[in-house]
Amino acid sequence: MLDFFTIFSKGGIVLWCFQGAGVKESFTGPVNALIRSVILQERSGSNSFTHERQSLKYKLDNEFELIFVVGFQNILTLTYVDKFIDDVQLRFRDRYKNELVQKGALMLLNNSFEFEDDFQRILREAEESSRTRSTTYMRAFQESEKSKKTVKSMIETKGGDKGKEQGGKKSKSSKKERKFHSPAPEPAKVEKPSPPGQKTLQNGNQGLTQEEIIQKKREEFIRKHTAGPTEKPSKSPKPQKPRGKTKRVWDNGGTNTKELDYSAKNGDSPGVNDKDLDAHNDLVGPPFTSTEQGDLLPVDYESSEEEEHLVCLPPPPPPPPKKGGGGGGCGWVKGWVGSKSLSQEDMEPVLEKMKEHLIAKNVAAEIASQLCDSVAKKLEGKVMGTFTTVASTVKQALQDSLVQILQPKRRVDILRDVMEAQSQRRPFVITFCGVNGVGKSTNLAKISYWLIENGFTVLIAACDTFRAGAVEQLRTHQRRLNALHPPEKHGGQPVVQLYEKGYGKDAAGIAMEAIAYARNQAFDVVLVDTAGRMQDNAPLMTALAKLIAVNMPDLVLFVGEALVGNEAVDQLVKFNQALADHSMSEKPRLIDGIVLTKFDTIDDKVGAAISMTYITGQPIVFVGTGQTYNDLRSLNARAVVGALMKA
Repeated sequence: MLDFFTIFSKGGIVLWCFQGAGVKESFTGPVNALIRSVILQERSGSNSFTHERQSLKYKLDNEFELIFVVGFQNILTLTYVDKFIDDVQLRFRDRYKNELVQKGALMLLNNSFEFEDDFQRILREAEESSRTRSTTYMRAFQESEKSKKTVKSMIETKGGDKGKEQGGKKSKSSKKERKFHSPAPEPAKVEKPSPPGQKTLQNGNQGLTQEEIIQKKREEFIRKHTAGPTEKPSKSPKPQKPRGKTKRVWDNGGTNTKELDYSAKNGDSPGVNDKDLDAHNDLVGPPFTSTEQGDLLPVDYESSEEEEHLVCLPPPPPPPPKKGGGGGGCGWVKGWVGSKSLSQEDMEPVLEKMKEHLIAKNVAAEIASQLCDSVAKKLEGKVMGTFTTVASTVKQALQDSLVQILQPKRRVDILRDVMEAQSQRRPFVITFCGVNGVGKSTNLAKISYWLIENGFTVLIAACDTFRAGAVEQLRTHQRRLNALHPPEKHGGQPVVQLYEKGYGKDAAGIAMEAIAYARNQAFDVVLVDTAGRMQDNAPLMTALAKLIAVNMPDLVLFVGEALVGNEAVDQLVKFNQALADHSMSEKPRLIDGIVLTKFDTIDDKVGAAISMTYITGQPIVFVGTGQTYNDLRSLNARAVVGALMKA
């Protein structure tokens, strides 16, 4: 039934493994896919993972840094797997706890230990319990309560309970009452005599004994005094004098007292405050100096400023000491400052505040929730360090997770890839795609400038045959780039050329012709500009998938705004889905990287970078920070996380 079961440490050391009979394939492939796609990308909020034809269930043991993984065919429905993996974890911990505490997982390999018998016993018990579980069948009609009812009992009569009291016989008076709808006379009330020694009171409390009256008055007295004094409305309120116009105070406005008045004062020119510009320059890095040769400048990161402005969450209040013992106070102090295992209840209030903070910084709500769930799974059961609070532990774990997400999972070196394509005597092809108005053409020109500064020639393929003015915009960029790099300095050959066939043509055919032209004319790089399209536009998404499937570019870059929040998730998911659905190959080409534009307009709300990277698993290759050709940066993960975690 089971294909494999393995126990390994988070450092990659396999401690023990089991492989089912008749299983020829090794378990290393699915486990490595689990590590790459889930563990390293902070997607461990769910305990299941699917790889090709296998389903994997895993459990994290954060106290000893262990991972338990079981694999089986995804066509099977094994209901006992969750309980089975919990039982195996508990048994392994109980048996080898001392060795793990004293020596660790690495030293445990040197000792020969037998876990096969315990594993087989737990597996037999789990399979037997699933087989002996009683199967529920549908109940027959004869066994239901409805079959026992008679037809007469299911007929409703207007007489109702009155007919039942008279033995089911209807009197003539009842028929007259139904006929003329005359109300029946109410029967006289018979007062029950009160028990001896108790008198009934008549003034507003009929039928109550004296003890009940006393209890009622006592409750009214308590209610009046606990509710607090009530203000009596004044009969004739005095007219108030109209006050002058005051400044409006907004809710959640913080402590900023700066007036929103940017008018010129004392001859100064109106504009943005210099302090705001200085803060933004710290985030995006130093301005362009001379040339863009070599790698792009990264976004600066200053640890001192980050530590001052990180999100500060107060530690939870300690529980009160237990009664009847002098050691209660020491107990909670010990649990608060260290040697305490984290539980879901401890982390829940801190994670809730963290999730709200991430959403406020433009992280998609779904992504923020999944990140917090993953951090909770990673910390549950872990022992805190000495003199550390739950808030600081959770905050540090979340910060490390965000850095891990933004770190590229593969090598991103476009200059090296271009030189490798040069050695093969072919052009390096990059295709740009995205929704309308995000800045595809502008950032294509920035990347062209960067490539020219590094000594490469560029051919721009105008495949946006839909938007009016798209070809003219690229022609303007071509003219300006050639003015910055005159052909005389490059052997009389322009470093940038535009390949265009006008409007209304097939974009895939234009791209194919441009690549062939670049190969014949020995261009180094081909940049394919495509039309902006919404993710819900099926015909345009089909055309984009056709362009990529036919020409097979070396790099597919999605251009997205840093301003979007939840919309980034929808855009990237549907773009990838369209490319997969309309591809003509078994392994479709999806988005390979992201260009994040308008990064200079968001201040510290950089959550879109987290959302885009988390959804695709692909790196952010370029960051646009302005409107000039040299306003292009590479992403610094720690700078983005530092801005994201600022209060």
